[in-house]
Amino acid sequence: MTPTRIFDFIYYQKTNHPLQKSLGYFHLNEWRYFSTDELVQRVNKASQGLLELGLKPGDKIVLAAYKNRPEWMMMDFAALQIGVIVVPVYPTISSSEYEYIFKDAGVSYAFVGSGDLYEKVEKASKVVDGFKSIYTFDKKEGKAYWEDMYSDNNAEEVSRISKSIKPEELATIIYTSGTTGNPKGVMLSHENIVSNIIAVKEILPIGAGKICMSFLPICHIFERTASISYVYNSIEIVFTGTDNLGGENGDLAAIKPHFFTTVPRLLEKVYEKIYNKGLALSGAKKKLFFWALGLTDDYSYDFNPTGLNSLKWSIADKLIFSKWRAALGGRVEGILTGAAPCPAKMLRIFSAAGIPVREGYGLTETSPGLTIGRYEADKSMIGTVGPPLSGVEIYIDESDGLYQEGEGEVLAAGPNIMMGYYNQPDKTAEVFKEINGKKWFLTGDIGRLVRKGNIDFLKITDRKKELLKTSGGKYVAPAPIESKFKEDFLIEQMMVVGDKKKFVSALIVPAEDALKEWCSCNDVKWTSMSDIITNDNVNKLYENIVTTKNPQFSKIEQIKKFKLLAESWEPTKTDGTDAELTPTLKLKRRVIRQKYHKEIDKMYETS
Repeated sequence: MTPTRIFDFIYYQKTNHPLQKSLGYFHLNEWRYFSTDELVQRVNKASQGLLELGLKPGDKIVLAAYKNRPEWMMMDFAALQIGVIVVPVYPTISSSEYEYIFKDAGVSYAFVGSGDLYEKVEKASKVVDGFKSIYTFDKKEGKAYWEDMYSDNNAEEVSRISKSIKPEELATIIYTSGTTGNPKGVMLSHENIVSNIIAVKEILPIGAGKICMSFLPICHIFERTASISYVYNSIEIVFTGTDNLGGENGDLAAIKPHFFTTVPRLLEKVYEKIYNKGLALSGAKKKLFFWALGLTDDYSYDFNPTGLNSLKWSIADKLIFSKWRAALGGRVEGILTGAAPCPAKMLRIFSAAGIPVREGYGLTETSPGLTIGRYEADKSMIGTVGPPLSGVEIYIDESDGLYQEGEGEVLAAGPNIMMGYYNQPDKTAEVFKEINGKKWFLTGDIGRLVRKGNIDFLKITDRKKELLKTSGGKYVAPAPIESKFKEDFLIEQMMVVGDKKKFVSALIVPAEDALKEWCSCNDVKWTSMSDIITNDNVNKLYENIVTTKNPQFSKIEQIKKFKLLAESWEPTKTDGTDAELTPTLKLKRRVIRQKYHKEIDKMYETS
């Protein structure tokens, strides 16, 4: 039986390859695991409990947790198999944002993890008509505990409802983080998500019995779909957070995963640590480290060294790269990165070191996968986001004429495309376009198709709405420029500016640890980040980086001026100000421009 509804996957695992350790996490100072049988049992008890609370098909519940955990996934399956719509929310957003989502979706119950979530949700729920109660995933005095609503009284009703649910029915409403304005509720059906999961089965480099680690927010469709995919493939899932990944006592060392999904920024942080350790070496060890690192410059996915080259790579692998693999647990067979563009350098370095990294592309509206680089060398290509998934069609729309030849907006069609935006038919209509009788979804991204062998690979070049137009009428795509500059370990974050200006400039946030190390090696006294960015030697250092990178771009795209910033950009703020990043770490360009408008204006004062 091929699953057709999201909840079918737990029964598929039970029938085809049940696990003693299906879901696990570190809880109450120990590693705790649930078998497939326990997973199914708890899901059914929770479904029956939801019915006893009075929930019926079409009602909506909220799920929120700071750290991924089995209970979140169990409640997801439990709600879906009785037709209750799941509204996952980010734990980091404010009570006012919760209030907007709860009112728009019309939620009646919330199930939350630890931290301040109960308080934030409670504050928002007080002004939401029809909201009934909050349950916690952790026992807390005076709070309703989620297991207390378990029931054994409605098994037949659960079975009746689950059998009646059709694949095309609404399963979840996911509110996009958005870079401007209120979030939109993306409506995804069972079929939307299931089609993506089944298409990914042939791509995963691992199978039944292997271990995956899940630490990206499961409320985001990328990690949620990935986690359900692991269930489908009988892969053990261990849920963790990002706070204790590395080091001898970190989760990577404890779990030793074979596969995980990530975002580029986390890969960059791992690389920064590796690079800084190399800088701290001395003598022959330091020379060996940077010699091995230099070998990766010529790496491609289909690279196959021979002769003397083969010997060099063998030495580098044994003495250097093997240690990198050990730092990630020693068993990684694949990593998939998504949610934001990944610098080619990261893909190249990790893959060259025997840690295969591939990039995927998609949106919440596409459940999420549209394209994924395969783990076979001939089906992957650095600098692209891979070929389309099975069942997905990609069309490059050049019709508005703002693009270079062969480039245009990326349009998509397939069974994974959303039902629409909840309560916003006008917004839904804006993102669909009919071409030659076929309905296409407008991604808002700009790209081109690159041919390799007999396969078309998608290359994303920018966001349509993020194109800058200089005062001279020239269009500039900021994302590729930012991505290339961020390959330098001294740059943590960067945003290109220059809309309606004579030339292009940049706001740059230095990588603090790397800059401290550089200062130590170059007799520059470190005081604080706010002081050091005014240091002449430090500014000359970044001038050299800009001078080195600029020739890789056309004259109009080159950075003429820049401003170093002391404060890192974050997805959450404790001081009540707007965060500079979305929860998926995308730049909120409008927020950044407003926050640093004085710094930006100063760069153009004498131009």
